[in-house]
Amino acid sequence: MSQIATTPDKYDIFIQKIDHFQSMVEEKKALQEKIARMHDEFKATVSPLEQELASIMRNLEMNLSKLEKGTSGAAKSTGTRFSRGQLGNAIKGLLRAHPQKAFKPREIADALNTKGTTISVWFNKFGAEDQEIERIPTGKEGKRFLYKIK
Repeated sequence: MSQIATTPDKYDIFIQKIDHFQSMVEEKKALQEKIARMHDEFKATVSPLEQELASIMRNLEMNLSKLEKGTSGAAKSTGTRFSRGQLGNAIKGLLRAHPQKAFKPREIADALNTKGTTISVWFNKFGAEDQEIERIPTGKEGKRFLYKIK
């Protein structure tokens, strides 16, 4: 009997292996619980900050949309409005400021913050007869013009 008790048989070895495996499983469960507690603590700490950030982001979006509405309304407007006679003086002033350059109507409109069609209409009505402004035909069949001060 003493011989049987001293040497472990295959069942004893199997139980020892299972005990070691069971202790590893228990250690894994303990670590998972610890990690879950840490996640909960982290969420409890971070969630108020995330809520505050979300509130600030909403306020920024609202203010940005208000600003965009304000600037988009200005962008859709016709730009600077000129009364009778002022448009011609403004165009001539621009051409005099750059006597060596010939301008397209769109370039003049951009410089004066108005529509290109406004400039083209003025040139067709009044600029064609103006002795100070040189009209230079360009493009196919000379239908487009550049304008320069004489």
